[in-house]
Amino acid sequence: MISSIAELISDRIGTMPAGERRAAQTLIANYPLTGLKTVAEFSTAAGVSSPTILRFVARLGFQNYPEFQSALQDELAAQLQSPASRTLNPASPASGGAASPMLEATLDNMRETFRHLSDKQLVDIASTLAERRGKTFLIGGRFTDPLARYMAAHLAIIQPDVYHLAGQESIWRDRLIDMGKRDVLVIFDIRRYQESLVRFAEKAHQRGVQIVLFTDQWLSPIARFARHVIAGRTAVPSAWDSSAALFVVVETLIGAVTRQLEAAGAKRIRDLESLR
Repeated sequence: MISSIAELISDRIGTMPAGERRAAQTLIANYPLTGLKTVAEFSTAAGVSSPTILRFVARLGFQNYPEFQSALQDELAAQLQSPASRTLNPASPASGGAASPMLEATLDNMRETFRHLSDKQLVDIASTLAERRGKTFLIGGRFTDPLARYMAAHLAIIQPDVYHLAGQESIWRDRLIDMGKRDVLVIFDIRRYQESLVRFAEKAHQRGVQIVLFTDQWLSPIARFARHVIAGRTAVPSAWDSSAALFVVVETLIGAVTRQLEAAGAKRIRDLESLR
């Protein structure tokens, strides 16, 4: 399975010198559009030299800049696909029954998601959720909000001040007044990215809220505002994307946060049980 450029960056950013890291961060902040500009424009945006951009591209495994841009153009085309276009161009059927291709793709998505998600990332995100001194807010898009609601239901059992944001956009905006630098906002957004979530994330970012983004391998525009980004694989042989890999990451993080909270979480669970 071919890795996206965002996944390659996630795998290799730890070995990059400072200039190449700036190039990587600049690309992720406006993905993939910055990489579709000329080398000179990319280098200006990143504040590094043109040779640094070319070394960054080579570190990702590309022979030259046009090859790098071609890969980004393919990703952009995939990012813009709609369920209608995927219905018109279905995946080729495979042997083993109707469920077999879907099952194999889902398992591959899980493996690839965790291959590009380091233990350090998981620990850092779990720490952000466990050690925050304020509130945790969770929200998702049209099809991913059930993940936000599921995660919120678990986190609310082991720590106070956890809120799932539901309803109309005007209701979310009203909650911005309660958000500040001590708080964490968890957002789920996969293609086709929801503009209302992007606007909300930008406003929250302006208020200093720490954002944890769950997205796909092509990266929601919210990535430019996020402190932590989890890019899960979502493509399957269907008109619809799959959130199965992201769901497994959610359950992994719920377990990690529970372990980090240890005694405090256990006491809260006991207290809740005594009230039932």
